[in-house]
Amino acid sequence: MLRKLAVGPYQSNCYILGHEDTHAGVVIDPGDEVLRIAREISRLNLTIQHILITHGHIDHVGGAAELKSITGAPVWIHPLDEPGLGFKAEGRLTEGVILTLGRFNLKVLHTPGHSPGGVCLYAPGAVFTGDTLFAGSVGRTDFPGGSHRQLIQGVLQKIFPLGDDIRVYPGHGPRTTIGRERLHNPFFRHQSTG
Repeated sequence: MLRKLAVGPYQSNCYILGHEDTHAGVVIDPGDEVLRIAREISRLNLTIQHILITHGHIDHVGGAAELKSITGAPVWIHPLDEPGLGFKAEGRLTEGVILTLGRFNLKVLHTPGHSPGGVCLYAPGAVFTGDTLFAGSVGRTDFPGGSHRQLIQGVLQKIFPLGDDIRVYPGHGPRTTIGRERLHNPFFRHQSTG
């Protein structure tokens, strides 16, 4: 099961991902409105095992400490973005790390560019891209530590090869698919994965 909540003044997408049989769950990017997130977790009858942060910007990490205190779940972030968290994380979302949720896995893809420690999270049939890739756009790279070249390379080398049918759940805005972005995203229309 998957729920998206657009939270806070920047309408950042917070995702609650749960396994229907085991009721194990994770929360991705609890940026704000923690009580609303907590109510949805309760409504779905989930036990949150991990709080996962795609990158260390305030609109994605702002509610992590409060949600941790409510759920008791450990917070995971890439070490390069941990300073944005404001406290020490329990888990490190480095390239290739695999987290088990019920009977399926989430795999970490390190995709710097929007931030040095930006990651995407790949699950069966879906990828959660944070502010790396949006429907029709990509994340800003003019923040400290940003790199447009790195961001484009990360999408071409790590996201697009996952397959055109994979659903993309970004950090802001509507969901899309890899195939749609490969064909129509203006940042990639004239690029190839080779």
